[in-house]
Amino acid sequence: MRLGIDIGGTKTAAVAIGADGELTDQVRMPTGFGAEEVVATALRTVERMSELSGVGAASFTSIGIGIPGAVDSATGRVEHAVNLGLDGLDLGRRLYDRLGVDVRVENDVKAAALGAHHLLGRSDPVDLPGGRRADSMAYLNLGTGLAAGVVFDGRLLRGGHGVAGEIGHIPIDPVGVLCGCGQRGCLETVASGLAIARTWPSNSEHPARELFDAAEAGDARAIAVREDFLTGVAAAVRLLVLTVDVDAVVIGGGLAALGGPLLAGTRRILNRWAVESAFLASIDLATRVQVIPPGFPAAAVGAALVGEDPWLKSSS
Repeated sequence: MRLGIDIGGTKTAAVAIGADGELTDQVRMPTGFGAEEVVATALRTVERMSELSGVGAASFTSIGIGIPGAVDSATGRVEHAVNLGLDGLDLGRRLYDRLGVDVRVENDVKAAALGAHHLLGRSDPVDLPGGRRADSMAYLNLGTGLAAGVVFDGRLLRGGHGVAGEIGHIPIDPVGVLCGCGQRGCLETVASGLAIARTWPSNSEHPARELFDAAEAGDARAIAVREDFLTGVAAAVRLLVLTVDVDAVVIGGGLAALGGPLLAGTRRILNRWAVESAFLASIDLATRVQVIPPGFPAAAVGAALVGEDPWLKSSS
């Protein structure tokens, strides 16, 4: 049985996956702030999952963790996880010292990419061109920011320095707004929760939902803001397919809760571009896009998978 833990800024989710690939147990709990509390949260989660599964930590065939920030997947060190209060934490080593078990640590978006790929592999391939399965896939994470993870034949594409998939910081408008990374006009400035917050100020608990509802009701300003956002999402899909030619792009993250309207709007824009470009028409962009099912714990599932292979395990 494999254990995967997704440590988020406010909550931690965990899943146990059986030998058949099915989810057997799930746990959710609050995430502590700061290095010691993050370690304690992980340990409490392992303890709770051990209770539910009826096995000790050493009996899990693998333990993996997905966490925000810059992650050295070889050592399990996490840096720059601002929302967790982490400037530097040897999380993999700290957990090994307490559990006596190797723990694999991965960036949460990259872990979620593996989780989404696992889901696609267990689903009917009805949404892919030619009815084929997704041997390659990009996970487009639309949350507060924008990032992606790419999976080929079940393995993550990390790049030479671990930044593969950071497409949110590719500038698409040289005179656009200033991005948090210091550049101007990054993709993240038009297609993210931050972008919606800037262009559609709201006191709503779910501003993106409010925006889409207002646009559907005919509000001209909401329609314009929604179209700019959807155009940015479509541009991210196009960028991923043109750079790595993945079979599928799965949209996840908090904004994936928009569901059908997000998928339909993104496909509508991709189809419009295809009418204007025979080249884009030939590569079936719109048919490659999917939205992850609501409630699927992609990052926790992916974390369980990153802990599986010996070549991925952290040093002890």
